[in-house]
Amino acid sequence: MEAELTVNSTYIFNDIHPCYESNNATYIFTSKPSILCVLVYIFLSLLSVATICGNLLVIISIIYFKQLHTPTNYLILSLAVADLLVGVLVFPFSMAFTVTSCLYHEDLFCKIRDSFDVSLCTSSILNLCCISIDRYYAVCQPLTYRSKINVHITVIMILVCWSISALIGIAIIVAGFSQGTCEEMCSVDVVMANTMGPVFSFYLPAFIMLCIYLKIFLVARKQVNSIQSTKYGATVSKRERKATKTLATVLGVFLLCLTPYFLCIVFQPLSYNPPPIPVIETLNWLTLSNSMLNPLIYAFFYSWFRSAFRMIISGKIFQGDFANSKLNLVLLEVSSC
Repeated sequence: MEAELTVNSTYIFNDIHPCYESNNATYIFTSKPSILCVLVYIFLSLLSVATICGNLLVIISIIYFKQLHTPTNYLILSLAVADLLVGVLVFPFSMAFTVTSCLYHEDLFCKIRDSFDVSLCTSSILNLCCISIDRYYAVCQPLTYRSKINVHITVIMILVCWSISALIGIAIIVAGFSQGTCEEMCSVDVVMANTMGPVFSFYLPAFIMLCIYLKIFLVARKQVNSIQSTKYGATVSKRERKATKTLATVLGVFLLCLTPYFLCIVFQPLSYNPPPIPVIETLNWLTLSNSMLNPLIYAFFYSWFRSAFRMIISGKIFQGDFANSKLNLVLLEVSSC
């Protein structure tokens, strides 16, 4: 007989979602949406469009401009692809099949939504892990960086990230995924899945990344204290530190957006007073909104990304040599900083 763990999962069933209504103990999308419901879906639609457009700009910039074809930018490209797919796939599925509806009517589409959500989230985490490794070698072992982190190694890292994410997505469709809710009793399997899953897919990688960036920070401080003897060395060191600072900011924003949700799903099955469903719904959308923020971070820190964005939006990339020469000037300005 399967071991079980008793938990209290009583929810207050009123006002769980502005777009849903109760119908014989089930919840369906309301036939008469309120103004709040319309505003919520307009906001989420704009969030989806902003996510798609922002990450498309990053992808086009890196693919089009040969000056941006570096191992670090290939990893950023992979991360942008994951964020783009969140806007294209996860946002529409999450709007059509919300956490609220899937808690009471879990069907194939809910499993597909969970599959896309978790697999793309895992892909983002693994890509960030690879980026932290890239930054470690760039800052802490600059003399061996080009030999250890090259295009070939970067491609292998990206393939491993997406392969693991795809396997997790397939497993969710086959086995299902619990948001942590139980009727009266939670099986040990559910509790273990909702505890060990986030530990290995989020907390452990996040801890590893934080340790790597802490090491990078300590080494960078030593580099600042011992100024490079040559102007070129000082320029390279400064550029690498700036790139590390930018990507550490990406990691920090990522953790701020995802940590609340993962804390929620870990402790929810064990709590006698679980968080209300609107809180879970809000935290779920907070995790998805992270996919929109990364392009804004790149645009804020990198003048060459801003220039690339402007040329793409204005259509100057279709002028061929002009765009490449223009970006060359920008890159020269950055390298001379």
